[in-house]
This record gives sequence, structure tokens and C-alpha cells, in this order.
Amino acid sequence: MSISILLADDQAMLRLGFRLVLEAENDMRVVGEAGDGKAAVSMTAALRPDVVLMDVRMPGMDGIEATRRVVAAGTATRVLILTTFDLDEYAYEGLRAGASGFLLKDVPPAELLSAIRAVASGDAVVAPSVTRRLLDAFVPHLPHAGSAAGPAPPEVSRLTAREFEILLEVAAGLSNTEIAAKLVLAEATVKTHVGRVLAKLQLRDRVQAVVYAYEHGLVHPGTRP
Repeated sequence: MSISILLADDQAMLRLGFRLVLEAENDMRVVGEAGDGKAAVSMTAALRPDVVLMDVRMPGMDGIEATRRVVAAGTATRVLILTTFDLDEYAYEGLRAGASGFLLKDVPPAELLSAIRAVASGDAVVAPSVTRRLLDAFVPHLPHAGSAAGPAPPEVSRLTAREFEILLEVAAGLSNTEIAAKLVLAEATVKTHVGRVLAKLQLRDRVQAVVYAYEHGLVHPGTRP
């Protein structure tokens, strides 16, 4: 089955460039193009693409609000944020809004295709280590930085000790293979634990788990569990 993709960017030339790269692949098809956030939301609702490549800086409704609305709709569509700068604050806000990851606009084609396939498959492992570095860079500069962490949210108590340990390792940006090696577990066991963590915390994917751990003070910038 081919992966359906919606391109959301206010620059027509960039959309054309992405389209040429994507449609050269046998397993991908571009089903639409949106020039602003409002159009991206409406087209996502109508076309139900597997993945939206979402620019953040667009006229009218920006990509952050558009991402928030796409995710809130509860469809299976995943969002990949497109950003100009590696540590763009908008990328952080996009992850908080529910995006499954972010990509640089000048990402090499092979990495772009790999990221889209990962997200479309439901794996959604889009460079969690990069997500971790992004959060390390921006969390200290946010308004709540330095404030005392409140009590852990009640849903965390649903996790077993092992699941909580796995959550911290995911938050550190480790892959299943790396977690398995560190904790001396079978990789299949780690995958099962990760799935249970996401289900119990009602998170969409691993990237959201990283954001969740930061938002609730389970991990802190510059630290490793």
C-alpha cells in the first residue's frame, strides 16, 4: 500500500521540490498541497492522508495550531513538522502540539523518506535523540523553567517499576535495541513495555513520550537517567 502525504507549506517551490522527491518513490503519493494552516486542517479532514509534512511559519493559521487541530481530530494522520533551523523553538511547540517529529527543510532525501515511512508505519521513531537535544536546548528558556516540579500526574502510578524505567530510557532518546542492551532484556520485551507505557499514558508515540517526561519533570535538561 502506498503512503498518502499532504504537503503544507506557503512556498510553492518547496512543495514542488518535496513532491518530486516523494512521487519518485513507488510507495508514496502526494494527495494534496496546502498553502496555509487553515487549508492544511480542512484538507486533512477531507483527504485523511497518512502523513502531513507541516511547515510552521505560514500566513493566517500557523503550522503549530494546524498540527494541534489535526491531532485533536483523532484521525490516524501523523504530522511531521518542517523547520528551517535545527533548534527552532517552533519545532518544540510543534512536538507539544502533537507532532510525531520534526525535519529540517534541507533534510537529505533519504532521511526524509525514512522518516515518513517510520511515521506512516506507526513506529513513529523519528530521531528521538534529536528530539531530546531539542528539548535540552529549549526547556531551560521556557517560562516554567526552574520552577519546582509538581507531583507526578496520576497516570504515572499505573506504570510498573520496569515500565517507568523504560519511559526514562525512551526519554533519554534510546532506541529499543539500546534499551535492551542497557537493561539486559530481549528487544521484543522492550517493545512490549514501550507499547504498554504509551497505552497507559495515552501517548501517540515515542516522541510524545519524550515530551511528556520533560513536561512533567520526570527528566531534566542535561541529565540522563
